[in-house]
Amino acid sequence: MDNTATLILGLALIFTMWGMGLSLTITDFKRILQKPKAVFIGLVNQLILLPLIGFGLLSLIPASPEIAVGIMLLAVCPGGPTSNLLSLLAKADTALSVTLTAITSIITIFTIPFILNFALVRFAGEGQNIQLNIPETIGKMFVAVILPMAIGMIINKRNSSFAEKMVRPVRIVSVLLLVLIIVGIIISKRDVILDYFVQAGILALLLNVCTMLGGFISAKFLRLKSKQATTISLESGIQNGTLALAIAGTVLENTSYGIAPAVYSIIMYFTGGLLVRMSIKSKI
Repeated sequence: MDNTATLILGLALIFTMWGMGLSLTITDFKRILQKPKAVFIGLVNQLILLPLIGFGLLSLIPASPEIAVGIMLLAVCPGGPTSNLLSLLAKADTALSVTLTAITSIITIFTIPFILNFALVRFAGEGQNIQLNIPETIGKMFVAVILPMAIGMIINKRNSSFAEKMVRPVRIVSVLLLVLIIVGIIISKRDVILDYFVQAGILALLLNVCTMLGGFISAKFLRLKSKQATTISLESGIQNGTLALAIAGTVLENTSYGIAPAVYSIIMYFTGGLLVRMSIKSKI
């Protein structure tokens, strides 16, 4: 992957995480003590069930190494900032959504390298030495994820009016950057994209639907309110696509691993939008 593309991916992730930080406060992290049950169920869905569902699908449906690793990469990423917006539109528990996104963004810094290493060996190894340098990977992700998010939070604390004004334009730019990255991957892989698209599309759709259903059903089964169940469903299905694409391009240095995240990033807007519409109708 050339240096320009790597730089763009890195900057896009930093910008997105900075934007997320602009909307966060310390209270968002303290909410785990205020709503422990809902937060716990959301974290279990995001950090445990999601990777297990991804691995289960790959065990049942054959896929190329590039698509398989890409699906697992998606499954270990945290929820994306878009889930917060969709929770707001769905009139769900937006505060819970923000809390889950913030906490998983920190925890996955440490879980992604280990699970991704397993995925590389399991699906793309075949005797090759492709294991990640875990301390180095954690360091890179800390710089690209935690640091800009922390800077955004500091700005929010010191100048909340500026942060509030910036949240909307930053979200718009973040989505545009994600679209540009996806288009770039499609163009660069145009010779194999059709074959990969079918594989990735089926697995991405199944992963998205299964995780969203799993999140909602588990929340309702454990007697959470419908608003909280909708939030957990969105958090389980709306992944940080920018992070997945950035890891594929900068850490794994192979944009082929980004095809599944690119396809998923398109699908999740449709399924997330459908859930929002259903949620709004149920409240009318």
